Amino acid sequence: MSFDIIADGQQILKSSLNEFEKWMHKAFQSRLNSFDKLLVCYSPTAYPYQIKDHKQVRSENFLSLSVTGTSCSLNCEHCNSQLLKGMEATLTPESLFERCLEIRNQGGEGVLISGGSDSEGHVPLERFGKAIRRVKNELDMQVVVHTGLVTPETAYQLAEAGIDAAMLDVIGDEDVSSKVYHISDGPKKMRRSLDILEEYKIPTVPHVLVGLNYGQLKGEIEALQMISEGIPSAVVIIALSPVRKTPMEDVIPPSPETIGRIMSVARLGFPDIPLLLGCARPMGQHKIETDKYAIRSGANGIALISQEGVDFARKQGLEPTFEDVCCSLAFQTLL
Repeated sequence: MSFDIIADGQQILKSSLNEFEKWMHKAFQSRLNSFDKLLVCYSPTAYPYQIKDHKQVRSENFLSLSVTGTSCSLNCEHCNSQLLKGMEATLTPESLFERCLEIRNQGGEGVLISGGSDSEGHVPLERFGKAIRRVKNELDMQVVVHTGLVTPETAYQLAEAGIDAAMLDVIGDEDVSSKVYHISDGPKKMRRSLDILEEYKIPTVPHVLVGLNYGQLKGEIEALQMISEGIPSAVVIIALSPVRKTPMEDVIPPSPETIGRIMSVARLGFPDIPLLLGCARPMGQHKIETDKYAIRSGANGIALISQEGVDFARKQGLEPTFEDVCCSLAFQTLL
């Protein structure tokens, strides 16, 4: 019997713990039926990372670059431009290519290209199209782009450049989109952006942020339903991690169990598509428990996994392996 993301998803969210355990078991079995036992553990080098089982091979293997520096016109409630501070500024096409050349000369494999948005939710990527194409063709690097909303012209430039994947946050609730991202009619615009990217044959890796509604669920299931209307190459689940100097700095994030419930819905809704737990999520004990729920819910990969998560995965019969790249490239390994 097919899985209905909205109806069955709501049932999973409302189920008792005992019932949820059964759903998780079903999700894990679905994962084993569609994929091998490999659990890919990602550690992009924009974040320092070392556990007993793995240390990043080089510090500049896969860095994050911002084409707008720390500038963003949206100033979303959960970010307020703070997350851009963790990226290197490459404000011109020339500086973008030169930085990628340096990274390549130091043995780096690729980059994530991102940036702040204009007031309409678009990252100003069009003028960087030729530079990105040079990075792909001349440097033979992997390039993942966090696009924001896209126009056909932006998608054309990215397709011509030959990027490896486009990441886009997907919100399933208009109220959350308006109040948190300050984008009106967000769900429709996000689905349209995915359509445009897919029309240009660009692999899409949509992200769903659990708890974007000030730590509470609202629209996550609907976001997964929207994603299912297209042809994603992978689906990434991330979770609200309150950031200082933002309106949400004191918000309580969603619990690991809540994140696990959303991941179970995603696994059962996308049985043949790689499912990842992304790097954006709370740290500490919360992270350890979330890793375990993600594994039990059938994740194919986890970014910045805890050592406890690695040990737990092995107990579940999985085989952890490590890659110092962005988890959005999972489909290249798993499909």
